[in-house]
Amino acid sequence: MAGNKSYTIVEYFGGDDGYRCGYCKNEKGNFSHGMWSHTMTVQDYQDLIDRGWRRSGKYVYKPIMNKTCCPQYTIRCHAVKFQPSKSHKKILKKMSKFISKGELPTGQDDGEPMDSVCEEAGPREPSKVSHAEVKCPVVTDIQKEVAECPAITEVQKEVADALPTGSEMPRKDPVSVPDGRTTATPPKPGMGADPSRPPCRKAKDLRKERRIQKEQMRQHADGVSSIVSPTPSTPTQTNQPKNLEDFINESLPDNSSHCLEFRRFLCDSPLEAEYSPDGPEVGYGSFHQQYWLDGRIVAVGVIDILPTCVSSVYLYYHPEFASMSLGSYSALREIAFTRHLQKQSPKLSYYYLGFYIHSCPKMRYKGQYRPSDLLCPETYVWVPIERCLPQLENSRYARFNQDPDAGDARALKDVGRALVLYRRAVMPYAAYSRKRKSSSDETEVQQYAGLVGQDCAERILLYRA
Repeated sequence: MAGNKSYTIVEYFGGDDGYRCGYCKNEKGNFSHGMWSHTMTVQDYQDLIDRGWRRSGKYVYKPIMNKTCCPQYTIRCHAVKFQPSKSHKKILKKMSKFISKGELPTGQDDGEPMDSVCEEAGPREPSKVSHAEVKCPVVTDIQKEVAECPAITEVQKEVADALPTGSEMPRKDPVSVPDGRTTATPPKPGMGADPSRPPCRKAKDLRKERRIQKEQMRQHADGVSSIVSPTPSTPTQTNQPKNLEDFINESLPDNSSHCLEFRRFLCDSPLEAEYSPDGPEVGYGSFHQQYWLDGRIVAVGVIDILPTCVSSVYLYYHPEFASMSLGSYSALREIAFTRHLQKQSPKLSYYYLGFYIHSCPKMRYKGQYRPSDLLCPETYVWVPIERCLPQLENSRYARFNQDPDAGDARALKDVGRALVLYRRAVMPYAAYSRKRKSSSDETEVQQYAGLVGQDCAERILLYRA
C-alpha cells in the first residue's frame, strides 16, 4: 500500500446462527451479519451506518431485518431543527434543580435501557492477523489494549468548553480545575467573609444583571461558552419559545449545591482519528464524554464524530443517579454538541441514536427526539418516523420506501472490484480469485460485498487468510 492513505480492514462473518436477543430474551431469535474491524476510516463507518450497520467496540454488525425477532432500525435526529418535548424539558429542569438545590429525585429513571452490547449481537472471535502481515503504515497494532492506546489524550480547552454546563455562572472568582475549566468555590463554613469576593450587592441589581445575561445567552446560543460578562445593553424582545441551549444554559444561583462539568477525551476505537480543514475543530473519531459531579465521574458516554453526524455509541453511569434520567439527559447534551459542531462543519447536522426497536416498548423512547428519520432496510433512504410508525404497528418488519420501483442506489454490481487483503498485498477480488484457483469463498465475499454496497466494497479491505 503506497503512501499514507488510510484503509479500513475487516474480517467478515456470516449470519446463519441465531443468538440470544437482549430485548425479547428469545434464546435463538437474534440474527445479524458481523465483521471485526481492525481499523476503519470515519467515512467508511459513516457509509456503513447509513446501510444499517452499527459498531460495538471493534465488532460491527448489521441485523438481518426480515429474520431477526426484534428488527432494529437505524434512527437519526435532525439536530439543528430539534426542539425539546415536554418530557425533555422536565428532565433538563430536574437536573437544574438537582445542581442548584441538591434535591435528588426518588425512584427510578423514565425507562431508558441502554442499547444491547456486542455479546447480544453475537460477536465471534476474529482470526489472529499479525501487524506484520497487514503491512500498512497507517494500521495500528490490532492486539493493543485500551491502556496502551496513545490516543487517550485530553482535547484542548476550547473543546471541553464547547458545551456550557448548567452549573457555570458569571463568577468574579474563577478557580482553575484540572481540565482547564473554571468553577467557583464558596467560602468554607466558619471562615468568615472571603476577601477575594466582591462586597455583597443588592438583590435587585443581581436580578437585573442576570436578566441581561440571559438575553445575551439567547443571542449567543451556539454553545461556545456560558460565561458571559455583563455589559450595558437593552434586552431584546424574546417571545420565541426556549430552545435546547436555553434550558442547558439556564442560570443557577451562586450557591448551587453541586457542580456538573464535562470533559472530552479521544478513546480507543477502530475509527482512525482524522482532521479536515472544513471539519470540526476536534476532528473526527471516537470520544469519551465524562460527566463529573463535584469532582467525581458519575457517567461516561461514548460518541463517534463522523462526517455528517454525531453517533451515540453507549452510556454507562453510576447507579446512585439512576433517578436523574441520565440516558435522556446525555442525549440532549449530545444533540446540543452536534448543533455546536454543525456551526463549524455545516454538513455535520445529524445525531444518530443507534437503533429504534418498535417491537420493544422500552426502546421506543428514541422516537421522541423529533424531527427524526428511520432508515429503510431495503433501499437505504431516510423516511420521516411519522410515516414509518403506522407500518410498524402492523408488522415488525417493514419497507419504508413507498416507491415500489426504488432500489438500493449503492447495490453491488461487480464483486470482482471488491478489494481484498491477501498475503500483505491489496488486490481486487477478481485478481485474488485467479491466484486462488481453488478458492471456494466467492459466496461469502458476494454476501459481504452486497451488504456493504459497491462503494464500500471498493474501498474497504476484506482480509483473506
